[in-house]
Amino acid sequence: MARVGAGCRQTGIGTGASSPGAFATMTSADWFLVHTQPRQELVAEQSLLRLGVETFFPRIRQQRVIRRRPRVVTGPLFPGYVFARFDVATRWRAVNYACGVTRIVVFGETPAVVPDELVSGLVARMEEGAVVVRQRFAAGDRVRVSWGPFEGLEALFERELSDQQRVVLLLQTVGFPARVVVDVTQVERAS
Repeated sequence: MARVGAGCRQTGIGTGASSPGAFATMTSADWFLVHTQPRQELVAEQSLLRLGVETFFPRIRQQRVIRRRPRVVTGPLFPGYVFARFDVATRWRAVNYACGVTRIVVFGETPAVVPDELVSGLVARMEEGAVVVRQRFAAGDRVRVSWGPFEGLEALFERELSDQQRVVLLLQTVGFPARVVVDVTQVERAS
């Protein structure tokens, strides 16, 4: 585990968004995207909280197979990023040079403002501190392939392949079942 304070920048001049005109339309109620050092999201979040900056570090809880056993793991929803709400005119330097922070994300000289709706939408989908990913289909569900080479065919959902956005279906063809792997976007629930 990384120790708080490891890799902190003590001095230096900030990059980008340094001109006063870049902040003219920003308010203290805006959310910004903060890029963190690799696997230092928690360190950055704690540093920003100590500075009095409101933060949001969404995590995702999902089931994975680890050493041939299903496990529920929690990790960052956006690895390497934390959302922060602060007044850019007064807190830019403190946030940009906080422990665990690489830099505030900017486009040109303007900090990337994150819409409130995005953050509130993520907060609404959280359960017990993490976004929970549920499978769209359960094993044995009847599904239909909506497009692609198997368009219109009905099949039985078998399983979802981890982190590949692909699923395994069991097609009933010419008297014997055939397993096919298709993109998850090609599958819909059969009526």
